[in-house]
Amino acid sequence: MTVEQQRLLVFAGSYAEAEESGVYVYAFDEESGTLTLTDEFAGLKNPTFLNVDANRKLLYAIAETVNDAGVKVGEAAAFSIDAAKGSIQLINREITVNSTTCHIQRDANSRFLTVTSYHGGMIGLLEITEDGAIGQVLDVQQHEGSNQHPERQDRPHPHSSFYSSDGRYLLVSDLGLDRIVTYALDAANGKLVRQSEVALHPGAGPRHLTFHPDGKHVYVINEVDSTITSFSYDSKTGELKALETVSTLPASFADENSCAEITISADGKYVYGSNRGHDSIVVFAVDGETGLLSLVQHISVEGGHPRHFALTPSGRYLLAANRDTNNIAVFTVDKDNGKLFFTGKSVTVPKPVCVVPIYLTV
Repeated sequence: MTVEQQRLLVFAGSYAEAEESGVYVYAFDEESGTLTLTDEFAGLKNPTFLNVDANRKLLYAIAETVNDAGVKVGEAAAFSIDAAKGSIQLINREITVNSTTCHIQRDANSRFLTVTSYHGGMIGLLEITEDGAIGQVLDVQQHEGSNQHPERQDRPHPHSSFYSSDGRYLLVSDLGLDRIVTYALDAANGKLVRQSEVALHPGAGPRHLTFHPDGKHVYVINEVDSTITSFSYDSKTGELKALETVSTLPASFADENSCAEITISADGKYVYGSNRGHDSIVVFAVDGETGLLSLVQHISVEGGHPRHFALTPSGRYLLAANRDTNNIAVFTVDKDNGKLFFTGKSVTVPKPVCVVPIYLTV
């Protein structure tokens, strides 16, 4: 009986012209903290955000293209992954919604993808075919309204969609409306059914969120006013209730800043968020009883504009994708206190926007 070997691969999406490489694959050595390029793919314009199905060894990327009328629209591409070679091969690509997209997510049963359009104010539900390809668009939900910030909130700007761990609900953070809209996934009919919504404080600008492993709390990073809001979460109804909001910045920092990514450690003890402007990762400890946050650390990302970051599956490392300095910086994680330490390791990647480290069976 052979023991299955696992390999840690890292997939990066970036801003790129169609003729340039835009999706990159790296092998990650967890002993040395070193990233080694194993493949890159050209042919997609701005394949900025990615999602990886480890079980079926599939990679999904958003991109942008033009329709028959010459209008910019969203596109999605599916790739098969060869884990042993660290390579990807295009399966298919399809137009998604009638506007460019910024985010892609997959449901718990790998039957559906959702794409989020910041500029178009909409969320699209896509079918995943039996062979893992991008299927047809099943549903589109259009948001309406505005909020107080004259430039950032003149209209709806949904920025991401995240499925609950049980797959029943989809939570959409709308930066333009200062709202998180919860949809129920009607898998039988391929529809998103509006379930509830919660308002954040005016001018927050919610961007991305992360579920606590306990299934009872959600943490949302607010791009516009550089804060994180903690919520209690009812897994039966999908409803959120705000608990508190904390700043992601040191009190002494007065320059411009906007937030981007947020994640939580696998044990639920630490929340991490990225600051663009302060160019840092902020670390918070999570109170096990209340779910509230207390500051642990601010650390430089060793670059500029950390658009995205991710913890490795083991939790030993954090990888920060710095768009403006064209690098992915590698940090170790002290699991005893959540603190990050720069390893001195960094790899050059043109305009990285998303980084996905994941174990794949070889």
